[in-house]
Amino acid sequence: GPSIELRQRKKPKSSENKESAKEEKIDDTPVPERAPKHVLFQRFAKIFIGCLAAVTSGMMYALYLSAYHERKFWFSNRQELEREITFQGDSAIYYSYYKDMLKAPSFERGVYELTHNNKTVSLKTINAVQQMSLYPELIASVLYQATGSNEIIEPVYFYIGIVFGLQGIYVTALFVTSWLMSGTWLAGMLTVAWFIINRMDTTRIEYSIPLRENWALPYFACQIAALTGYLKSNLNTYGERFCYLLMSASTYMFMMMWEYSHYLLFLQAISLFLLDNFSLEQSDKVHEVYKIYIFSLFLGYLLQFENSALLVSPLLSLVVALMLVKCLQLNVKKRTFVAKIMKFINFYLVCTLTVTLNIIMKTFVPHKENGHMLKFLEVKLGLNMTKNFTMNWLLCQESLQAPSQEFFLRLTQSSLLPFYILVLIICFLSMMQVIFRRINGESLKETVTLEDGRIGERPEIIYHVIHTIFFGSLAMIIEGLKYLWTPYVCMLAAFGVCSPELWTTLFKWLRLRTVHPVLLALILSMAVPTIIGLSLWKEFFPRLMTELTELQEFYDPDTVELMTWIKRQAPVAAVFAGSPQLMGAIKLCTGWMVTSLPLYNDDDLLKRNENIYQIYSKRSAEDIYKILTSYKANYLIVEDAICNEVGTMRGCRVKDLLDIANGHVVCEEGDKLTYSKYGRFCHEVKINYSPYVNYFTRVYWNRSYFVYKINTVISFQS
Repeated sequence: GPSIELRQRKKPKSSENKESAKEEKIDDTPVPERAPKHVLFQRFAKIFIGCLAAVTSGMMYALYLSAYHERKFWFSNRQELEREITFQGDSAIYYSYYKDMLKAPSFERGVYELTHNNKTVSLKTINAVQQMSLYPELIASVLYQATGSNEIIEPVYFYIGIVFGLQGIYVTALFVTSWLMSGTWLAGMLTVAWFIINRMDTTRIEYSIPLRENWALPYFACQIAALTGYLKSNLNTYGERFCYLLMSASTYMFMMMWEYSHYLLFLQAISLFLLDNFSLEQSDKVHEVYKIYIFSLFLGYLLQFENSALLVSPLLSLVVALMLVKCLQLNVKKRTFVAKIMKFINFYLVCTLTVTLNIIMKTFVPHKENGHMLKFLEVKLGLNMTKNFTMNWLLCQESLQAPSQEFFLRLTQSSLLPFYILVLIICFLSMMQVIFRRINGESLKETVTLEDGRIGERPEIIYHVIHTIFFGSLAMIIEGLKYLWTPYVCMLAAFGVCSPELWTTLFKWLRLRTVHPVLLALILSMAVPTIIGLSLWKEFFPRLMTELTELQEFYDPDTVELMTWIKRQAPVAAVFAGSPQLMGAIKLCTGWMVTSLPLYNDDDLLKRNENIYQIYSKRSAEDIYKILTSYKANYLIVEDAICNEVGTMRGCRVKDLLDIANGHVVCEEGDKLTYSKYGRFCHEVKINYSPYVNYFTRVYWNRSYFVYKINTVISFQS
């Protein structure tokens, strides 16, 4: 009785105290004064000049790419066939479907023919839109016809123009990200300069325009720029709303453009999870980003023909696990021992739930697992050994090997790598200081000033530090992933050298007494990027101008002659067999059906590629004939460059890999050597003797290619 009455009496008293405390807090809060007109004008001028510089940088880079492409391939002076030959490998496949969409009588009919495509690969009907992520080609074809560009510009110029324009947006997004982090658009200018100077390591746009990453990464850069602004502590409501909408749109577009996008978003989600786990006052914002992931995954699943790869992706499992743990969290007083224990429990629960959910999804959701990717990673990391041709061929690709010394040397010569390492070390150490302070129960300041020298307390900085470490770790294993990491390096290094806060953090550690740390930081944040910019201008600007003035020429008459012969002499229903790279060019330039494609995300196509490559192995004419006829091939093309290949890496030539896979050479101690009584097929078939002439009849040849008709009626006369 009395105890109950006592509790009931205390409740209104506590509520009254809370209300009075709130009123006092409101009364004590100073009303922000309106900034003077000259201050507002300075802010507006700064933003206007920065935006103008960002847009100009993107436009200039796009124009530079267009001019360089013209000089490199002499594009405007070539016939259509010669232009199409410049699209190599899988790029040829992507562009060929863009041509098919333009030839279709209607958009709906074109989409239907791509989703039920049986005119590309023999004996195989594929959903090309889903399997090859052809949404860029669908969008480009719609824009080309809807804008009436068919009366103004040729299709190929419209296509590459869109890609170059996206690259301009890519550079602009990097500019804005660095600007948001440093507070000065000078960092954006330095980011763009480093990006262009190191473009051999920042982008593959020069070598292969239609690659999926060239369409997707600009959207990813926009998403990162929006996320950077969204995580800032001092952002107003309108700014947050704009960043959230931009982030939502760019995340979805990124996911639609590239089949591997959800893996990159998975790394980003891990970075945000660690940021949230460190209790850096951004928990609500981070969980809003998780909602964007969920929305993009399910919308992508529906619009990508119920793409099961998105349902079994680790991104979905991680985000669902994070949401469940969020619901199970208890309201525990912050900065107590119990709160610290709960942090570790939550971390463990998220990791366990993510793995469990992913296993459950893969068990119950029908999907085509990219098993070759897992096997490749096992062999790459030294966890397994294999003689499989496809695995060893992938391992021999330059883009899938560890980065070379030349890569680091190039980044050092442009002064990018040294400054990046300096900035990363300072930000990382400052971040660790913040984490240890939180573990020890210290509270963070609501507003961090320049004099504090605590750059590690800014949530967006910590996110970028974690994210760049993930990207850098992957780039150290696989060189092809440097195209994700190096742009990040440009942006982070430029932000650091232009940020007074970073220099103040360093000088606070050094405890300078002769000069005021803030004054010296302000001076260096202007002087260092200016010196770097002048040195880059002096050393690299003349080289860039030289590249634009030099006329180059892409000269491949043998391939032109081959394509011309196919279009004039081969039957329309003919099926061609040969290396996947050449088959891509044949599909684009002639439209004829082929037996394989240069795509590595489908197990059946990988098996086809391995079987067709047997034409360069030590197999009998009968074996090769059976393989080719099983795919209904009518013509075989032997490439002299592969047959007589002299590789720089021993054991990485196609014929060497085939000999290892077929057991015709000893590659390890204890292996049994299988002697082949047959010579190498690609050599023997050129000699024109039995039994090769019984199965194959040479119908065309030049210096690089030998074309053989596969006989339907076999004569065994000597």
